[in-house]
Amino acid sequence: MQLPRLILAGLILASTVRAETTNALRAGESYSYRVSWGPFFDAGEINLTAATDTTNGLDRLRITTRTSSRGIIRVLFPFDGAGDSFFDGRDGRLLEAHATTQARSDKTDASILFDYRTAKAVYTDHLKPKRSTTLAVPEGQFSDFITTLIQARQWNLSPGQSREVHVLFDNEFYHLNITAERIEKISTADGKKSALLLIPRMVGKPKGMFRKGGEVRVWIADDTTRLPVRFEVKLQVGTAVALLTAHTEPDSQRVTLAAQ
Repeated sequence: MQLPRLILAGLILASTVRAETTNALRAGESYSYRVSWGPFFDAGEINLTAATDTTNGLDRLRITTRTSSRGIIRVLFPFDGAGDSFFDGRDGRLLEAHATTQARSDKTDASILFDYRTAKAVYTDHLKPKRSTTLAVPEGQFSDFITTLIQARQWNLSPGQSREVHVLFDNEFYHLNITAERIEKISTADGKKSALLLIPRMVGKPKGMFRKGGEVRVWIADDTTRLPVRFEVKLQVGTAVALLTAHTEPDSQRVTLAAQ
């Protein structure tokens, strides 16, 4: 049965590709989410971290994502996902990324390499070479799904406002419109909070999870932190909820606070 895998995979697409001039995460910053599904309170976890990386004299930002099922769900449906993305420290553009998943004997292993001179991205499936392809890089802002939603905390959208983005799903780009719907009271890991509800919808003909009736919602705390405190992924097989359980400020922010 693929249900837990589908839910976790729907939540883990995480390694920022590009976010104009700022990344969704900064060096030293981290997010931890607890995933629940139906009656399973602790079905999985998602952890995102960012760190500095220097390769061949080039300063880069490395964003790492680790996702896994937990508890009873892990006994029944073991799942692990890992992703690493590397960004140019000068302009924030993605240089390369690599992601793997494993659900028992079912594995994936893929990478993508960007060439901005030719506006092409080479996607390589290391286990199924026939899926390898070359993508045309869209103009403007683009990113993967979950980090786009995390970066939305920086957009300062008000109810009724929206923003269009391109999002990388595996080996293709999706054109999405993310709309700020309303402020509402929701349950978070820290109790009830007021938060701004954002809903991404496909521009044009739906495909992938959106074609099959899937829906994603994210809530941004309506306070000075503006943290993404809750995600929901609704699929035909059920709805997963990811609650923010921990957040570490970036190194630069911690230095500033210490100096005050």
